[in-house]
Amino acid sequence: MASVTEAWVRIEGWMRRHAPASTDVLARPAAQESITAAEAELGLPFPAELAESLRRHDGLTEWASILPEATPLSVKGIVEHRQMRMEIAPDVDGFARHGAEAEPWWHERWLPFGDGGSGLQVIDLRPGSGFARVGWAPTSNPADFSDAWPSLAAYLTTVADALETGGPAGVWYPYLTIDGALWWSLGGETELNGEPLRPAPQR
Repeated sequence: MASVTEAWVRIEGWMRRHAPASTDVLARPAAQESITAAEAELGLPFPAELAESLRRHDGLTEWASILPEATPLSVKGIVEHRQMRMEIAPDVDGFARHGAEAEPWWHERWLPFGDGGSGLQVIDLRPGSGFARVGWAPTSNPADFSDAWPSLAAYLTTVADALETGGPAGVWYPYLTIDGALWWSLGGETELNGEPLRPAPQR
């Protein structure tokens, strides 16, 4: 499996060739000091792959469809979203599992990676075989790890593969908008706000 950095290099290279405007929204690297401070504030260490990704890009400078599923968060965004979930969960019975196979709405050992609007892409830090997998914590429903990515590196590598081959990343397909920006379409929908999307060029 390629590393997080290797996957980002491939994603960045594809965008420079085919969607240069999208590269402009990639934030500069996060300082290790800010990552360390965030870990201390949350009382939870960042997994190595998350820290590696943040040292490549501290989220985005503005919202953009750079990755499928969710927009990558900055260190500040990770702290804010996790604190908000931790504050809300006790009031909505959000830490409880309602069923043997069910996930809770939130868990103390989840760290947000991306904001998808209707939920958070989270990294699972619970001990066990699912450690460091990337799943989904919706806003209004229990979390879902049924289609989880086994790791952040696996997720980003799949994204790079999809860009270079024109194939999907899960159920998401890469396209270009009429302005030439990268856009991930759910289920291969070929229009955005009534405007046609162009299939993303390969390599």
